[in-house]
Amino acid sequence: MIRGRVVAGAVLGAMTLLGFLASVAEAAQCGSSPAGFETWKREFGAEAQAKGIGPTALSALMQTNYASATIAADRGQRSFSLTLDQFLAKRGAATIVAKGRQLKQSQAALFASIQQRYGVPPGPLLAIWGMETGFGSQRGNQNMLSSIATLAYDCRRPEFFTDQLYAALKLIDRGTLSASTRGSMHGEVGQTQFMPKSILAYGTGNLEVAANALNSTANFLKAHGWKAGAGYQPGEPNFAAIEAWNAAGVYQKAIALMGRQIDEGGGAAALR
Repeated sequence: MIRGRVVAGAVLGAMTLLGFLASVAEAAQCGSSPAGFETWKREFGAEAQAKGIGPTALSALMQTNYASATIAADRGQRSFSLTLDQFLAKRGAATIVAKGRQLKQSQAALFASIQQRYGVPPGPLLAIWGMETGFGSQRGNQNMLSSIATLAYDCRRPEFFTDQLYAALKLIDRGTLSASTRGSMHGEVGQTQFMPKSILAYGTGNLEVAANALNSTANFLKAHGWKAGAGYQPGEPNFAAIEAWNAAGVYQKAIALMGRQIDEGGGAAALR
């Protein structure tokens, strides 16, 4: 009996291992050129269907094209290697601050309601809005799903973008996004450029509408530890929430500095 159990256990273990290896072999394989993209789509689509992704989203996935412009942009992100002063100049910080101050006054009721609900003051929200899309004027014109599918296929960061792709497909199944949704190079959409996973977790309404996008951004910051009334400069309690928004250190510092100047006013020296 004992020997039989050992043999049976060995057989079962071997079968389990073979099943695992088969599943790995069948998994969609990443690539570094357009050549394997169509095969990858079919393989990924089969995996997605098995995980419950519906026909509308699967059809949208099959319509995607390899986004060469997205790959070029992903390989060429040089602005994040600039010094803070260079980055502020390149991104037009003075213009963002001036426009941010105007919007803080003209949309005072909106920002007051956001601050009351989430504890986030206007400055960092306006700095993010200005930095991400020039206050809605530059939201990108790339096919969102093609960009994200291409990055999920690409071997550079497939894990991160695979999660984003599943989120995008879920949003398409729900009708929140569509196969024709346009966004920026990495699949960001809306006035403050949300990735699909963040839309699922923090989105409040149509993010092409500024008020919805700003509420969603404040919701994101609050969910990442923002404390009403606390400071948000480097070393202060709320800076960690800004760090969660974007991984680039120079971007984080720029948001904090511009936000402070919008909230507190002052001359150009306030940016330093």
